[in-house]
Amino acid sequence: MTSEPTHAEASQTGTLRGSIGVAGIVFLVIAAAAPLTAIGGALPVMIATGNGAGAPMAYIVAGVVLLVFSVGYAAMSRHMVDTGAFYSYVHKGLGRSMGLGAAALALLTYTAIQAAVYGLAASTLRDLVVEYGGPDIDWWAWALGLIAIVAVLGYRSIDLGAKVLAVLLVLEVGIILALSVAVFARGGAAGIDVVSFTPASFFSGSPGIALMFAIASFIGFEATAIYGEEARNPKRTVPIATYVAVIVIGVVYAVSSWAVVLAYGSADVAAAATADTAGLTFGAAALFMGDTASDIMLIMLVTSLFASLLAFHNAISRYVFALARQGVGPRSLARTHTRHGSPHRGSLFQTLSAVIVVGAFAIAGSDPVLELFTWMSGLATVSILVLMILTGVAIVAFFARSDVDKRWWHTRIAPVLGCIGLIVITGLVVDNFALLVGGSSVLATLLLVLVVLVFIAGVLISKLSAGKEVDRSEHEESRT
Repeated sequence: MTSEPTHAEASQTGTLRGSIGVAGIVFLVIAAAAPLTAIGGALPVMIATGNGAGAPMAYIVAGVVLLVFSVGYAAMSRHMVDTGAFYSYVHKGLGRSMGLGAAALALLTYTAIQAAVYGLAASTLRDLVVEYGGPDIDWWAWALGLIAIVAVLGYRSIDLGAKVLAVLLVLEVGIILALSVAVFARGGAAGIDVVSFTPASFFSGSPGIALMFAIASFIGFEATAIYGEEARNPKRTVPIATYVAVIVIGVVYAVSSWAVVLAYGSADVAAAATADTAGLTFGAAALFMGDTASDIMLIMLVTSLFASLLAFHNAISRYVFALARQGVGPRSLARTHTRHGSPHRGSLFQTLSAVIVVGAFAIAGSDPVLELFTWMSGLATVSILVLMILTGVAIVAFFARSDVDKRWWHTRIAPVLGCIGLIVITGLVVDNFALLVGGSSVLATLLLVLVVLVFIAGVLISKLSAGKEVDRSEHEESRT
């Protein structure tokens, strides 16, 4: 004889719980974008190998494309609330098979980018500890420590995670803005100019490389819809949070990168970035705010990376939850915590996957930055772009066959323009992909093929699971 399930057990499968508002969701999205990492890590590379002083304009272009894309994204969010976000949108607009292909890409994207950040964060933390006289511990040990902390916070309510990220993010953005104010107040190295935002400057050198890194810096803005089920009044919260997040990220990136350019002078910044790529932003902080501020900024780079790790962990665990709830994968992963209302089993699954990926690179003796970070971040960039293009097509398809929204700009024009912009950016990324992953054309080809194979695998899983459902249904009918 079996006992009846308790009330707690019965409540474990269903929807997520939370009371996060617009500000909380925006914090989660910006935390995933990791502004200090973008300005301290990606920007110097954009300047050195891309279009020099024109790099700040790349953030504006990427922001405008994503803002136009967000119009349709926000419009569709008013008609569905699901933690699967991109996957759910593609499923709704293009069908189950394409939806599961998109889900596979989403899992690939966030798993890859989180593994990449673990490598960069662990390496940065190790170097920082050694610099201040601490022990020289292997990078993978630091990575496991970070995974453990993220696991604890990710297991609990999203409200707690949002509060932690809010504190870290305020400090992170605060020091970036402080540097910008210091540079503007002192007139930079050679006066204030707008060379960075002129067409001639943007199209000089290799603008495709700059644009490639700029779009990668926005990875994670999908989270506005991922946390819909845990939001207060999601049909209002998600659209507002989407617009606010994209605008804030774009403005912060553009202004702060412009300040870094002015700190060395528009004519000399490219040479400075080439001479000291890793130290460009921190050198600007030392010049305009002093060595102490530069040291603080370097320490905050670690907290920036940690905030990004927590945000991506939360995103992946909710994707796993959404898929399990749809019958893809073990149903046990669709359970929510009776106290926290969080996808705690999806969180544990994500922690395990992070250990496996990071552990594989550690066992292979790979470099945490040159290999783990570079390869995985490049893979994530291509994957997320393909995923967004699929989502844009799904949005157009959804509104084309429904009468829920007749606004042409929101349901037709903006989504199509957004898709065109994303396709152009994807072409530029693929064209420069070998550079993004360290210069190997063979590795670049393998990673691009992996993106295709993962999408196909998702589609095939959908076909197989649909076939099993039909067989099971026919078997039950024959028995009756």
